Amino acid sequence: MFSRTENFKQYTKYYPVVSTLIAVNLILYVLTLLPGIGTLLWNYGVQANFLVQNGEWWRVFSAMFLHAGFMHVLFNMFSLYLFGPELEKIAGKARFITIYLVSGVIGNMATFMLNDSSYASLGASGAIFGIFGAFGALVYYTRRTMPMLRKVILPIIVISVIMTFLQPNVNVYAHLGGLVTGFILGLVYLHPKRILSWRKQKMAGK
Repeated sequence: MFSRTENFKQYTKYYPVVSTLIAVNLILYVLTLLPGIGTLLWNYGVQANFLVQNGEWWRVFSAMFLHAGFMHVLFNMFSLYLFGPELEKIAGKARFITIYLVSGVIGNMATFMLNDSSYASLGASGAIFGIFGAFGALVYYTRRTMPMLRKVILPIIVISVIMTFLQPNVNVYAHLGGLVTGFILGLVYLHPKRILSWRKQKMAGK
């Protein structure tokens, strides 16, 4: 399920939303390394709670696309590369991007509301956890018909949550907020009747 065998051309063709998100994050990371441009991106993109408190609400969105270092962006983009395609295929492009962006924003809003004004954060991990949450909803719906899916997905979710509390400098509220949001959206978008209806509509449109 999470074994990627496509070449670059196939991957970008089959999973355009995931591919675009990875490209945007990597391009912005490279730009943050450049003098001048990088400083602007950091100054106007990072989620600093006291600045959000002063009305700079775009930061709860922009912070999703900035990363603190190479390992940070590598880990998040590898997770997106590995887990994103299956959800994009199951949910569809519009619903996938909604799960990703809304989970990231809600996670960052939780960060703003539950941390003090001096707290600053950045990264796509809240959105990534939204993907995990959506898969959790899929496990819930298929718990009787696809028990093997539960054996694959639940350990990933459990380990990710445990690592959230064990690793230093991790935005716990973004992770948990994204996870819960993704689960709720997954319950709405991935209901078996909805998926069956979407597939029938696609078949009828061909």
